[in-house]
Amino acid sequence: MQHARPAAVSGQVPQPRPAREPDMTNAEYAASRHAVWLSATAVITDPYGRVLVVEPTYRDTLLLPGGGVEAGETPAEGCRREIAEETGLDLRPSGVLAVDHVGPRAEGIPDDLPFPGDVHFVFDGGTLPTETVGRLRLPADELAGARFLPAEEAAARMAPGEARRLLAALRARWGRPGPVYLQDGRHAGPLPVLDRHRVVGRPGDGASRPWRPGTELPTALPPVRSWGWLFAPDGRVLLLVHPGGRHILLPGGPLVGRDGGDPGAALVREAYDTAAARVTDPRVLGHVPDAAGGHQGLGPCARVAMAGRLTGIGPAAPDPATGLTYPRLLATPAQAAELLGWGAPAHEQAAAAVRIAAERWGVPAAPESAVSDVPAEGLPGPAGTERVSPR
Repeated sequence: MQHARPAAVSGQVPQPRPAREPDMTNAEYAASRHAVWLSATAVITDPYGRVLVVEPTYRDTLLLPGGGVEAGETPAEGCRREIAEETGLDLRPSGVLAVDHVGPRAEGIPDDLPFPGDVHFVFDGGTLPTETVGRLRLPADELAGARFLPAEEAAARMAPGEARRLLAALRARWGRPGPVYLQDGRHAGPLPVLDRHRVVGRPGDGASRPWRPGTELPTALPPVRSWGWLFAPDGRVLLLVHPGGRHILLPGGPLVGRDGGDPGAALVREAYDTAAARVTDPRVLGHVPDAAGGHQGLGPCARVAMAGRLTGIGPAAPDPATGLTYPRLLATPAQAAELLGWGAPAHEQAAAAVRIAAERWGVPAAPESAVSDVPAEGLPGPAGTERVSPR
């Protein structure tokens, strides 16, 4: 317990304390401090969310671009240098997505390697065109190749700890919870939302989504499916997590007879069935044409993207058509576009939906925030949360 020093007697000059001998020399103190390695890599994606990985010649698992930080470098400087040496890319990594403390007894460390542990920084390396891979300059003695892969496939071809680190960093980029702290690739604190649902994404390649914006639908291509950017009052949109594939969906589904060929009616019905979401005023944003008729063998058709206003979300319940109960999330439109893995069409749809939400319903632009769960009991709205069918 510390005690207050007595006040100096009036007129008495305080005497300086005698200097205390240090417990150890500076050299002894420096030797007592914990020493670890530093490493830095970057998550670099193509427009569809696939991750750039490199194939080392000296091991049989894939890696993120990057490597060891040298003496005198900051982690960001080391990351930039390593990426330039490995790929020829001159990237300036932005924010940190994850910091992973790898312990000295981590899995996969060779027995003959003196390893004091490693503090591994994962930076956000941004988005590059898919064709960038063909222009990379790879050191032949170090790397046998590089490619963009879906996150789940990339993780399956990495060492376990590195796979966990990749997925945690990528989910931090998607979900914006801020930098995450890991120990041997595992979260040291509560799991962020996307990690709790083990979201991995399902990136496309653009060929199956030839997006056509506009409110007019072609009469020669009947609508067979609709999906919706459904806006909460704070500007965020409702997303679903597919329980099996662990990828993100917009609420929606196929048109059926009672919808009368109206994609808006189908969206209202499907949003209720899959998410217990009550939707009003659905508006067409555009469509994906399938003139060849390859969509589920239905002949020439169109799949319709829409915007809608959420007026309440009821308690979670199974979809009557599939028996699946979908986890429900709220995300900004920009986060939703990244998570969908559709490339530019998703961002174009998001921008069009945001304009409609602002103009028709007075919905503000969503502030940047972390992806969040919709509670199992739902969220109240002007229409209430009672589970009454909109049909």
